Amino acid sequence: QVQLVESGGGLVQAGGSLRLSCAASGRTVSRYAMGWFRQAPGKEREPVAAISWSGGSTYYADSVKGRFTISRDNTKNTVYLQMNSLKPEDTAVYYCAAAASPFYIKDYRLYDYWGQGTQVTVES
Repeated sequence: QVQLVESGGGLVQAGGSLRLSCAASGRTVSRYAMGWFRQAPGKEREPVAAISWSGGSTYYADSVKGRFTISRDNTKNTVYLQMNSLKPEDTAVYYCAAAASPFYIKDYRLYDYWGQGTQVTVES
């Protein structure tokens, strides 16, 4: 079993930055692909970014390319999402997930473990 705990969410003005962290416990996630997803009220969960277990390959949704950066520190069993130039449309609950795969995965249905989510609110 893998437990994931997100942190770093909050309220920020448009144009600001936040750094989300996802700390894993119970098992090392160095052999798991990791992903960040978000879900706004009334909308489906959507992929934001994903990273391979080595960190060598990454994926970004078009809406966040150039603004968000996903990274991982396998020595700390932690994955990060640096979010810059935030927009009101980035407002959502952000979830961290782990998948037993060496390659990054965009489909939320293929992830094995999920965190409880952290709220990100961007005010205009």
